[in-house]
Amino acid sequence: MTNQQTQFLYLTTTGWKTGKQHRIEIWFVEYDKRYYIMSERRDNSHWVQNIMHKSIVSFTVNHKTFEGTARIVDQNIESKLSTVVFNLMNAKYGWDEGLIVELLPG
Repeated sequence: MTNQQTQFLYLTTTGWKTGKQHRIEIWFVEYDKRYYIMSERRDNSHWVQNIMHKSIVSFTVNHKTFEGTARIVDQNIESKLSTVVFNLMNAKYGWDEGLIVELLPG
């Protein structure tokens, strides 16, 4: 991994129970002008549950903040996209297991 390749994305979701902002640091890949992150805990992760209830998010990459939407990628229906994301994650981090979430800057 080169020093110029950013390792982390900072995602902010809104808590579906509390309404409070919830920020995490997470690995990501960029593909086709969208950002992809993965939840190792699948939909057991609080941030995934927040997205399931409210898809409006903000995220920061390379000191640039985006407002946008998030959605869970259906790996059965979107198998080609899933394969691309898994391969990019594996190449960048050596890890590619979990639920894929797509972040679309809006």
